[in-house]
Amino acid sequence: MPATRTTGERIAADYLKKILTARVYDVAVETALTPARTLSRRIGNQVLLKREDQQPVFSFKLRGAYNKMAHLTAEQLARGVICASAGNHAQGVALSAKKLGCKAVIVMPVTTPKLKVDAVAALGGHVVLHGDSYSDAYAHAVELQRDEGLTFVHPFDDPDVIAGQGTIAMEILRQHQGPIDAVFVAIGGGGLISGVAAYLKAVRPEIKVIGVQTADSDAMVQSVRAGRRVRLDDVGLFSDGTAVKYVGEETFRIARALVDDFVVVDTDAVCAAIKDVFQDTRSILEPAGALGVAAVKQYAEQHKIKGQTFVTITCGANMNFDRLRFVAERAEFGERREALFAVTIPEERGSFKRFCEAIGPRAVTEFNYRISDDREAHVFVGLAISRRDEAERLEKSFVRHRFPTVDLTDDELAKEHVRHMVGGRSDLARDERLFRFVFPERPGALMRFLAALHPNWNISLFHYRNQGADYGRILVGMQVPAGDEARFRAFLKTLAYPCVEETANPVYRLFLR
Repeated sequence: MPATRTTGERIAADYLKKILTARVYDVAVETALTPARTLSRRIGNQVLLKREDQQPVFSFKLRGAYNKMAHLTAEQLARGVICASAGNHAQGVALSAKKLGCKAVIVMPVTTPKLKVDAVAALGGHVVLHGDSYSDAYAHAVELQRDEGLTFVHPFDDPDVIAGQGTIAMEILRQHQGPIDAVFVAIGGGGLISGVAAYLKAVRPEIKVIGVQTADSDAMVQSVRAGRRVRLDDVGLFSDGTAVKYVGEETFRIARALVDDFVVVDTDAVCAAIKDVFQDTRSILEPAGALGVAAVKQYAEQHKIKGQTFVTITCGANMNFDRLRFVAERAEFGERREALFAVTIPEERGSFKRFCEAIGPRAVTEFNYRISDDREAHVFVGLAISRRDEAERLEKSFVRHRFPTVDLTDDELAKEHVRHMVGGRSDLARDERLFRFVFPERPGALMRFLAALHPNWNISLFHYRNQGADYGRILVGMQVPAGDEARFRAFLKTLAYPCVEETANPVYRLFLR
């Protein structure tokens, strides 16, 4: 049965004193509550970012870790502590141990970003890598704790840890005394949302508390809906800070009683949210840190909300630099600014240009083509859009122009792999010459380039991807018979685009020739 209101009130009252007396500020700082002005204007609601990414370890986790360890006896501290963590709690425990002068053993999944592993080691923590998820690391940590007599510092399922995280809500209400309609909180195991919900419902019960999880790591959402804790078989690893298979017993009890609603977001939406925060703050969040921002956008759109005030906790910024390429690529889909299509055009002179005319003035983000059939050509194309329903309209438009089209905008295989694999060898690419072109990346520049290509030479390969740089780069294969060399050279001069011939490049000959 769902928890009653009186149960929720009792839980909130029990935790209020714990939060008010929590010891966190020996290591934590009171972080800023920053307006996200650009995002607020775009969605028509005031969005405030509680900047826990500005903590000394770039995450809120040190609050709960230190509060727990500060309550240990001298004997417990002398034996040392152990924890399991995907990274941020580990840094909080390591920093707290350094402050309190005790040993800390940290068990982390092998999938933990190297940035977080190195940060824990730099703080003096002894790192043990084990398993593919937090739950795997946790099971191993329990074994080590028993064998070595260490004190376990749980990342979320502990009242002292929960109370430490609840101090964030205390700061929010102190920093913004005006109306707040909802606070959005990322959920992994549930420690953060439990502490935040307990304080808010004790002091300002009218404020909605909305939990956020990713579609592939939604253990808390499934558990609350089922009325019991649900263990996931697998979790997604993109948002590693919330990749928890089994939520805590205490955090489930609190979330079930006090959390008003849940939002589930996908990877593309999280990538777009990382970009949103960067545009407003010039800071880069880790995926878990951006869940709340993604949820604010989704929630406001789904419920057609305007003019309200939302707070989201940007709970971490431990992002591996190497992941930024993926984030930038997928943010366009999360912002609904790019649509992908597979388009079939007749393999005949003029059809390529006719297809470009069907695209019209719309910005092209990607164009991949390799000759493979003497009757039909299959083109992989990306186009800039401003709304998701534009993709459907574009598909219908291409079909009206007699170009069979498949919308790939929501196709994970297309986005993740196929877009990078279009090409290969072709027996039809006789007399092919390969060129790299560079041109200023301005609206319409790609279309002007395509219009300038001479119809006497068939295009057998074409690759273009908008990288957001000042200059666009195109790879073009053209079939030029040996007797046309002089005319072809004259044609290249008329293009007025810098180019490099790559026909003799060994990479081309190995993979495309």
